[in-house]
Amino acid sequence: MSNEVVLDSTDREILFHLREDGRLTNVELAKRVGLTPPPCLRRVRRLEEAGVITGYRALIDPATLGRGLEVLIDVEIYANDRKSFEDFEKTVASYEEVIEFRRMYGRPDYFIRAAVADHAACEAFLTGKLAGLPGVLRFTSHLTMKTIKSVG
Repeated sequence: MSNEVVLDSTDREILFHLREDGRLTNVELAKRVGLTPPPCLRRVRRLEEAGVITGYRALIDPATLGRGLEVLIDVEIYANDRKSFEDFEKTVASYEEVIEFRRMYGRPDYFIRAAVADHAACEAFLTGKLAGLPGVLRFTSHLTMKTIKSVG
């Protein structure tokens, strides 16, 4: 049984506009999608209740926080028991530098996106935090030259 929500073209247009600007007022959103405010608000609430819209957040330029260098990291681990995976995930997720963290099918086992201040901070994160974790077999890091597209 699927949890998939059926979306019509108006729902998709609402989602498009909210992805572009999550701070739109209901009145402005309704105007953009060709509805009056009450049915627009009902649709947004239905999308929230169905779990299609999972939240609203501010997108922050990492450079303004002193974290202008982004590094993508593939991690392979040699642990194969549930507790080791859970401990690894809990520890890595707690790192302030980590802005995205995924468990993957196949290799690598994990994908990490981290934001750091500079090359020295990158080295400190990789060698001081990541490399010393139990179960880490190997990791490969890639420094980002330029972000072409990023979706919240």
